[in-house]
Amino acid sequence: MNLAECRSYLERVEVYGIKFGLDNIRKVLRYLGDPQTRFPSVLVAGTNGKGSVAAMLTEALSRNGLRTGLYTSPHLVSVEERVRVGRRLISSSDFCRLLSRVKTAGDRLVQSGTLKGPLTYFEHLTALAFLYFREKNVDVAVLEVGMGGRFDATNVVTPIVSVITSIGLDHQKYLGSTLSRIAAEKAGIIKPGVPVVSGLPAGTARRVIRKKAGESGSPLLETQAGDGAYRAERKRAGYRFVFRHQGETFRFRPRLQGLHQGRNAAVALAAALVLSETWRGLDLQKVLAGIEQAEWPGRLEVVSRRPLVVLDGAHNVEGAGALAAYVRDFLPRPVFLVFAVMGDKDYRPIIRLLFPLARKIFLTSMPMPRAAAPQEVLSAATAFRKKVVLEPDVRRALGLARSLAKTAQGSVLAAGSLFLVGEIKKRRLLFQ
Repeated sequence: MNLAECRSYLERVEVYGIKFGLDNIRKVLRYLGDPQTRFPSVLVAGTNGKGSVAAMLTEALSRNGLRTGLYTSPHLVSVEERVRVGRRLISSSDFCRLLSRVKTAGDRLVQSGTLKGPLTYFEHLTALAFLYFREKNVDVAVLEVGMGGRFDATNVVTPIVSVITSIGLDHQKYLGSTLSRIAAEKAGIIKPGVPVVSGLPAGTARRVIRKKAGESGSPLLETQAGDGAYRAERKRAGYRFVFRHQGETFRFRPRLQGLHQGRNAAVALAAALVLSETWRGLDLQKVLAGIEQAEWPGRLEVVSRRPLVVLDGAHNVEGAGALAAYVRDFLPRPVFLVFAVMGDKDYRPIIRLLFPLARKIFLTSMPMPRAAAPQEVLSAATAFRKKVVLEPDVRRALGLARSLAKTAQGSVLAAGSLFLVGEIKKRRLLFQ
């Protein structure tokens, strides 16, 4: 397949949707020589923060001279973003070549009756990532769990450390309607005897993770437990954070903005501390530098200064809450919000968190079947009708918001979905 054929094939594969279970991915990996066994892995699960933690940890390990693979989802502009070594994305030619290998393997196993059905989109990309990391002879791979944990395709590995960043209500259709059920699914990445790092605060979810770790004999390091273990210090230009562990004190200020990124940074640091027992040559100053300098697009990403334009996914309640806190503390007022969301999300709580902060709200849309139409969102936001503008075209919505923000010396926030962020970046709307 050439590159166009590869992209077309992936679009067709997406119709298979989400299918939980590890049987298919294990069989296709076995056919491909079990590439995932050729390097140690770190598994990172969580409702929010897992991409940021994975990026921070990858940067920290890379700065220590470790060839570090990174597998994440979703992508913003191109699918190649999901697979990289350090900061370098897989090339389009390598991506297409390896996707062809995975496709051939899947087709043959379906034809022989070995697989019960075709591989999903995510299973294709997970197998591709493992093949690429084997080819590149990585020292370690940092793998972001796609959804849940127990039945996620990434969970075929036995990691050297399991990381759980946060747990909130999201993807209830697949993971369960309560925090305890969702926590149990994410706890599925915990393996017997393998250390666990948890960023969870006190509550139901943390109790579930503690119980699973105890049953598995897995040492547990919690960044939010213990008096004074983690602290945020408000400064004029942002936050500085402090994390204490076994008598050592670490201070850091991540480039990634927001109070929640301090919590994510503490989780990444804790994971690095666990890994330092495996790689005793890890320089913790280089670890801290990596955590501070890591970049991750679409998370409070500043893409324009005059006026200030910020992009953030904020696709669930926890993410929207973190974004709302940042807006209140740091964004110039008035705020003009460009908002779009996926229709299968419970977006009413997100509306309640974000819409009161904006002077004007531009409801827009994204070119995908799952996206909620602006009129649908408005029907759930009747209390804000007077300051809502329906503008399905993203370019026009963003242009109107920027014009008003410039006149009022305010700021623009585009939020509600990483797909919206991707659409803005893909079409380079901020440069037109």
